Amino acid sequence: MRALFHALLLRPLLTAMIALRALRRNKMRSILTALGIIIGVASVVAMVAMGHGARTRIQAEVSALGQNLLLVFPGSKRSAGVNSGLGSAASITLQDAEAIRKEVRDVAALSPEVWTQAQVIASGRNWSTTISGVAPEYLAVRDWPLAAGAMFTDRDVRSAAKVAVIGSKTAHELFGALNPVGQTVRVNNIPFVITGQLTSKGAGMGGNNQDDRLVLPYTTVMKRLTGEKTVKLLNIQVTGAERMEAAQQQITALLRQRHRTPATDPNDFNLLSQKEIAEKVASISGSITLLLGAIAGLSLLVGGIGIMNIMLVSVTERTREIGIRMAVGAQGSDILLQFLIEAVTLSLLGGALGVLGGFAIAVTVANTVDNFKPEVTAGSVLLAFSVSFTIGVFFGFYPARKAARLDPIDALRYE
Repeated sequence: MRALFHALLLRPLLTAMIALRALRRNKMRSILTALGIIIGVASVVAMVAMGHGARTRIQAEVSALGQNLLLVFPGSKRSAGVNSGLGSAASITLQDAEAIRKEVRDVAALSPEVWTQAQVIASGRNWSTTISGVAPEYLAVRDWPLAAGAMFTDRDVRSAAKVAVIGSKTAHELFGALNPVGQTVRVNNIPFVITGQLTSKGAGMGGNNQDDRLVLPYTTVMKRLTGEKTVKLLNIQVTGAERMEAAQQQITALLRQRHRTPATDPNDFNLLSQKEIAEKVASISGSITLLLGAIAGLSLLVGGIGIMNIMLVSVTERTREIGIRMAVGAQGSDILLQFLIEAVTLSLLGGALGVLGGFAIAVTVANTVDNFKPEVTAGSVLLAFSVSFTIGVFFGFYPARKAARLDPIDALRYE
């Protein structure tokens, strides 16, 4: 029983104490050896946290677009072999919007949208902002409540009335602390009465400030400001998530029929669902996170090579010590375990400090960059420790095996 206790518990415990004592004797070397692992783990944890933070932010922005949302854009225009890009073709009309509203049963609400950039003047101040032309249903489609006042009406749309709803950023720049509802702003020297103010939504897709806008009836923008006859976007809310695919098919068929598109020709419009946008964004952000993690992981490989190099040097320097241990009864397995423990200890110590370093980087970025919060997940921490342990075992095994195979007599003669 005593022999079994000595073999299973006491000998490994004594070997671990010898290994830790050896690390303490060379503190500076141990710290420098672990530095590669520290930098590598910190990089991996920080990069993965950035990726998760970016994904969460983008998903929040996609969710903020509205519920069960479909977006219909004009297609691209080609001229002399040159593709002008998405939205360049004037292919979506108000008649198309009305047809979709009447003929597609799964459409719960619809708002055409046009936009332009203009200088807005009020209260002796001026501000360059986005002028959005929409329908009253726009707020319901985009799930965007008002902070004060009221939305303009269908009657205002029909009469191209000179009324507007203002974003919180634009309101702050033009009126400061003053309540903008009831005030007058001038766009292209045309006066508009503000009927309401939007709640703040912050940054949107692409990083633009959604609160920096003036919202007018789309007929007002088209007739009084831009003179355009087509719209740049249709915002469509579907009755339910389960009807999204059916609605897409119905809208596609209707627009192809209305535009007299031959069966062999592609659509002259583009239709995107909120789900498709979220999936594409998640795929891109996941790939970026994986790439960043892989690049950061290279420094872990460098750290592992550093551990192997130092352990080989340590075996050479301590050859005589190894010979003495073998001469007094230590077995090859004891020597192997000792050097493995040293390598794994350095790796795990580097992993722990690296996790703290990665967390510190994430906190610093969160406190420095507005509207961006990196997320350090339990999975990334567990991955960091797992990789650290694996590196310790993998890169420490060869030096440990070399030490264990030393001939005791040759080791004792070594100078």
